[in-house]
Order: sequence, then structure tokens, then C-alpha cells
Amino acid sequence: MKRSIFNKGFFLALALTGLINNIQAQQDLASAILLTKSEQYDKAEALLQQLIQKEPANSKNYFYLGENILLDYAADTISNSLAIATKAAKEVYQKGVNANPGDPLNYIGLAKVAYYLGDDNTATQMRTQARSYLLPFKNIKKISPPAMDYAFALAKIAESYIKEGEVDTAIALPLIRQALKTDSKNAEIYLIAGDIYILANDGSNAIKNYNLAQYADPKSPTAYMKIGNIYVRGKSLQAAIGPFEEAIALDANYAPAYRELGQLYWMAKRLEQSKANFKKYLELTAGNIPAQTRYVNSLFYAGDYEEVIKNVEEILTVDESRSYMNRLAGYSYYEKDNPDYTKALGYMEKLFKTVDPERILAKDYHYMARILVKKNQNYPKMLEELSSLETQLQREKERYSDASAALKPKVKVSVDALAAKVSKLKTDIAIADKEIDRGFAEYSKVLNLRPQDRGLLSEMATNYYNFRRYDRAAKIWAQMIDPAKENNLNEYMQVGRAYHNGEKYKTADSVFNVVIKKSPGYVPAYLWIARTNSKMDPEYKTGLARPKFEKLIDVAKADSIKNEDEMMEAFGYLGYYHMIKDNYSRSKDYYNRMVTLNPNSRENKIKGYSGIGGVELRMAGNEKTNEGRLPFLARSADAYNKILALDPMNSYAKNQVNYIHEFEAQVRAGINPNEIKGVVRDASTGKPIPFASIRVKDTAAENLTNTKGEYKFEIPQGSEVLIISAKGYKAKEFPITKSRVYNASLEK
Repeated sequence: MKRSIFNKGFFLALALTGLINNIQAQQDLASAILLTKSEQYDKAEALLQQLIQKEPANSKNYFYLGENILLDYAADTISNSLAIATKAAKEVYQKGVNANPGDPLNYIGLAKVAYYLGDDNTATQMRTQARSYLLPFKNIKKISPPAMDYAFALAKIAESYIKEGEVDTAIALPLIRQALKTDSKNAEIYLIAGDIYILANDGSNAIKNYNLAQYADPKSPTAYMKIGNIYVRGKSLQAAIGPFEEAIALDANYAPAYRELGQLYWMAKRLEQSKANFKKYLELTAGNIPAQTRYVNSLFYAGDYEEVIKNVEEILTVDESRSYMNRLAGYSYYEKDNPDYTKALGYMEKLFKTVDPERILAKDYHYMARILVKKNQNYPKMLEELSSLETQLQREKERYSDASAALKPKVKVSVDALAAKVSKLKTDIAIADKEIDRGFAEYSKVLNLRPQDRGLLSEMATNYYNFRRYDRAAKIWAQMIDPAKENNLNEYMQVGRAYHNGEKYKTADSVFNVVIKKSPGYVPAYLWIARTNSKMDPEYKTGLARPKFEKLIDVAKADSIKNEDEMMEAFGYLGYYHMIKDNYSRSKDYYNRMVTLNPNSRENKIKGYSGIGGVELRMAGNEKTNEGRLPFLARSADAYNKILALDPMNSYAKNQVNYIHEFEAQVRAGINPNEIKGVVRDASTGKPIPFASIRVKDTAAENLTNTKGEYKFEIPQGSEVLIISAKGYKAKEFPITKSRVYNASLEK
């Protein structure tokens, strides 16, 4: 009998001990979760590791340890490595699966890891595996696992669709709604719901769910923290203070709230309050290195880059082993108002040399690329300066060759000085080229880690373009085009222009023609096709661009006001083309169209008159006789004088008028001032009249036309009237003026 009583007592005590141990374990797990929420990830990890040693078969301990690892990473993506964090979390979650294959939570953890790493197929498989343990139910009281666990798992599946500040709400929100329908009292589910609504830019629903979380767990400061962050995100700084202070009222040792207040007050320029809160944060996290790092991170994200640099340098002076802090100094020297790219590069070089390659982040490669690019932002100007200096040097060398013996030493000084500048600039450009190429190599490393990052691709392409790596810019922009998208003409044009500037003219032409097929009336495409064909025929030998510019005019004339610039460019090309082909009439037609295109445009008129003046001057140069040159020179001078009437200070027109006056003086010097000439023709047939009489009235001075109707002779000085006659024709009189040419058409 006693034995029986003893056995019952023994088993009762054993049961009570198990119950007490279970309660203690639950309390310890709750403490660990609270530490995680308080961002004391190192302490939370230590406690969870202890729990795993005590209860190796409890799969929840593994799940929360994996959560802690991922949240630790997310809290400090600057210092932490995604590769290391996900590897550690994956190992922990797998141990959780091994401990209890029927618990869905660790499968969800594995899904989250896979999703972080871009392995969507594995993520889907793990979520499906987790759902297989959450069977459909009709009666909540009878479901397995219990309603609280069932709903929590659904919410965590929804949360697993969050990555890099984005979430697929079409999948996540239905899961959250089902979770809340299953268990409407779980604060954690409301917090996850709020997080999803925030990423969907629905602040109203986010705050609603955070308030419900606070109602479900009145002692937790987490919801207030999240509400405060919403207001900060919306730039409502004053409104954010209250929630953060509420969080501290619930837990005076809740360090993250002090850090957030410190950052908030810094943004509001209330620096004393900012320092006080940061000081309290550091007191509460004394000895907590990750917390200290997050403090410096918060300074970085708050934009207090000088303070970041100061803190990092102080930390590295005391402990050089924390070499990962170099990245924050490097980032800050890049971001601050007066950036110092050389110092930024120095810190990043230290980081790459001292940190384990596994701990190098995508951000590190990205910042290194940006620093190298910005450090050499004057590269395009250097190339332009080199081109200018080389032109000057060539001129000085020619001047040296033509100089007299006495002048050569002086010119040589100038040649040597320019040669030294060219040499130094070439050296500087070579160094810059190496750094720029290295910068793009760093960009490629980031791209390997984030191959679908369109923002990164766009940044790379823009920098390739700015640094005259046009071909590579074009290829990236081309791969970013979605052919199915309708409104993508500008994207194709961007690619075409890059190929054009990279002198890949045939490729550029084909791209612009794609635009025309998509939009037959798109004027910019016709313009760039014409420009591209002009580049393929730079000496106007084949006239390759002529029909392209003619087509441009045909399309652009539908709205000549809107397309004025394009039409002016076409007129300019065609006017010059016909001039150098000696088709002067057509050339002047196009230049006159420039003058009349927009009556209110002084600039257009100046360009048109300049073209007309140039044509007349060219015609004067091609004329064989001195007398014949004078009318062309007069018309040319008239065109340039019209420019001066519009713009009296136009130096080009002034120079041209002066040149024409000199030209005209030389022409006149070679002309007998008393010599006249001309041709006499039949007015009805236009045929020359041979042996017609050309006589100076009241004098004996007379000459006859030859068989071609031509005449030329010297008349007495002071002659006033010329009489031209022929047998069978009516005579005509012409007053003698300054003109040296008198043509006549006689009627029978």
C-alpha cells in the first residue's frame, strides 16, 4: 500500500517538475524574443543557444534563433554580410526541421532564406511544405496545430514574401486575413500585417493594425516604435515623438526608442535633445558592440556624416580589429556635403584589404564603384582639354617650322611648354582610365549579386555614357528595354544615340528605324537617322544624308512651329550640300527658307543670311572674270549687312563684310574702269545678234558684236548714254552707270 502511494506521489512530483520546467522554458523563450525585439541580438542569441542545449528537440527554439540571425542582419546591413547571415540562419532552420519535421515554422524560415538569396523556386517549395502541415479546417477548436500556432504560421508565411522593402501584397494580404480570422488576439500577426501595409504605402491600415497589436499586448513597446517610424517616414517629425515616448513609458530600458528619438531630434535640428537620447541609448547598450555599431549606422542614415567619421576614427584608434567600420567612414566621405573621394577611396581600400571576402557587401562594391567614378568626374573635360592642347601644339610646331632663325628659339619655348602639358595630361588620363575601368569592374560585381536591379543597370549605363564608353552604355540600355511595352520610344532613342556617339552608325541607324516602324510620325527619329547618315558620309561625297534630311522636312512640316529646330537643321544641311555641289539656286532656296520659317526668330534669319552670303561669296570665287565677280560680292555683302542690322555686334558678319571689301578692292584693281561688255540677243528667240552696234551717244566710240552676240570695248571717260541697235531691230538706249556689264534684248 505504501509502495502504491509512493508511486503516485513520485509520478505527481515528476509531472509537476516537468510542468515547472516547461513553464520556465516558455518564460526563457519569451525573454529571448523580447531581447530580439529590443535589438539586443547577441544576448538573445546566447539565451536561445542555452535553450537549444536544454531542449534540443524543441523546434521553436531553432526558429526564433534563425529569426534573430536574420533580424540582426537586417538591423545593420552595412556591417553584416547577407551571405554569412543567410548561411547561419539556414543551418539553424534545418536543425529545427530535423528536430521536428512536422513543425511548419522552420520550413518558413528556410523559405525566407531562399527568397532573400533570390532562389524563388526553393522558397516556393518550402512554403508549400509548411502549408502541408496547415490542413483546411471546419472547426477552429479542433484544428491542428492549435489556432494560435496555425494563425501564426500563416502570418509568417505572409511575412516570408517581404524582401528589400517590397512585398507581393496579392499573396501576403490574403494569408494575413486568414490568420486574423483564425486568431484575432495575436499581437504578432497584427504587427506583421502593419509591416505589409507599410510596404504597400498604406499608412492608415498600417497604423490601424499596429494599434490593434498594442491592444492585444498592452505591455509591448514594439507597436509604438513602428507607429513612430511611420510618422518619421512621412516626415511628420513632431507626430513621431509621442509614439516613441509611449514605447519608453512602457519599458524605460527599451534602447531602440532612445536611438530613434535621437535620430528624430537630429533631423529636427534639436541637437541637445538628440545627444541626450543617443547618450541614453549608449548607456543602455554599454558593452554591446552591435548596438554601438547600429548607433553609428543611425548617424549615417541621419546624414550626420562628419559625426560618423569622427566616431569611426575613434573606434579604429582603440581597436583596429573592427576593420569593417572602415566602410562607414568611406561611405561618409563620399556622401558628405564636401565629399573627399580620395579619403573615401583610402578607407574602402583598407576595408577590402582587411575584411574577410565573405564579409564584403554588395554595398561595398557599389560604393567603391561610385567613389572611383566620382573621383574621376573631370575625365570628359580632360579629354576635351587634351584635344585642344594637341591642336595648339600642332599649330605651334607649324609656326616653328615656318619661323625665321631669329624667331625659332622663342617659338620653341612655347612648343616645349605645350608638349609638357600634353604629356602630363596624357599621364593623368591614363591613370584616370585605370581607375574608371576598375570602377566599372566593381559595378559588375554588384550586378552579379543583383542582376535584376534596374536602378543599378541604369546607373551603370549612364556612367558608361558620361565616360564615353558609349557601346557598353548602349548594350545595357538595350537589354533594359521591354519590347512588349508600348511607350518606349525614348528608350530606343537613348540606345540609338549611344551607338551614334560611339560611332556605330549602322547599328544606330537600325535602332532609329525600329522607332519609325513603331511610330511613323516620330520626328526625332528622322532627325537622328539623318544625322547618322551624315556621319557615314562626312565629306558629302555620296549625298547619303540628303534624302534623309528631305524626308525629315516632309514629316516635320506637319507642325513647323513645334519642329522648327529640326527643320532648321535640315535646311542648313541641304543648303550647304547643294552649295558645295555648285547647285547654287537650290542652296539659296533652302537658306531663304531658314529666313522665312519663323518671322519672329532673329537667330533663324541670321543663320539663313549667313548661308546666302556664303553662297554668293562662293559664286564670286568661281566666276572667271573680275567684272562678273562684283555683283556676287555685292549680294554677299548685302546678306551679311542684313545680319548686322539684326545683330550689330555679330563679329562673324563684320569679318565677312571686311573680307568682301578687300576682295572687291582687289577685283576692281584688275578692272579697266572705262571698259564695258555685254551680250545682245533677239527679244523673241533669245538668240544672239551678230554685228549689232554699241555706240556711245554723241561720240564716235562704237563697237560691233561678234558672231556670239558678245562685245567688249573701252568707252570715253564721262560717257552718259549707250545706244544699242541692229539692222531690222528697234534701237535701245541705256544710261551708263558704275556697272561694267550692259546686256540687251532687241525687238524686231
